[in-house]
Amino acid sequence: MQTKQMHSIKYLFLLSLFFISCKEKKEIQTIPEKEIVKKIIVTKKKKKAVINKDSLTNKNTTAFFTAYGKQNPETIVEFSTRLGNFTIKLFKDTPIHRANFIFLAKKKYFDTTCFHRVVPGFVAQFGDSDRNTTVKFRNKYKQYKLEPEFRNNHKHYRGALAVARDWDYNPMKLSTPFEFYIVQSKKGEHHLNNEHTILGKVIKGMAVIDKIIIEKADKDEWPFKDINLKVIRIK
Repeated sequence: MQTKQMHSIKYLFLLSLFFISCKEKKEIQTIPEKEIVKKIIVTKKKKKAVINKDSLTNKNTTAFFTAYGKQNPETIVEFSTRLGNFTIKLFKDTPIHRANFIFLAKKKYFDTTCFHRVVPGFVAQFGDSDRNTTVKFRNKYKQYKLEPEFRNNHKHYRGALAVARDWDYNPMKLSTPFEFYIVQSKKGEHHLNNEHTILGKVIKGMAVIDKIIIEKADKDEWPFKDINLKVIRIK
């Protein structure tokens, strides 16, 4: 009788071990599958969250150019034209506008443009053209705007470089990022102070600007013969 009981106990013990073993095997088999699925989902989410470094839009302008400016600290840009070369120095205390100008120079946007407005005794304006490449570039970046960076130490003296802006329906005086003008008048244009952001000045080649500004132009002040721009140095 005792021997029969011992055999029964031994049988139940072995049976329990078998069920426990099966359960462990089941768990060992199923957990990795869940982990694999979890890893795949996480990886896909991470891929969707990746932001291209050239992802400039009209919603992330300040953040984009803050980061871009830190990676691209240049302040000198030299241009060539059919009438000669001129060099611009950008101000460090207008960091967003400086970064935007360097961005356009490095993307070769200026190489698609020309001086499209010349007014003797006033300003020479550049950064536009009737070329398809110019239009495509603007459309690509959705005509973003820049918040003004007015500085009391920057005035509209002769040789000042400032950025154009829309005057209608623009109470915040946001800058149009693609078009710029150089003050040519000897007396300056101080009525424009705190109306347009001044981001630099001509440090070499004002005589070239004086030549450009007297070119014959149509009724819209656009020179009959294009004065195309080309960036030849960024420093």
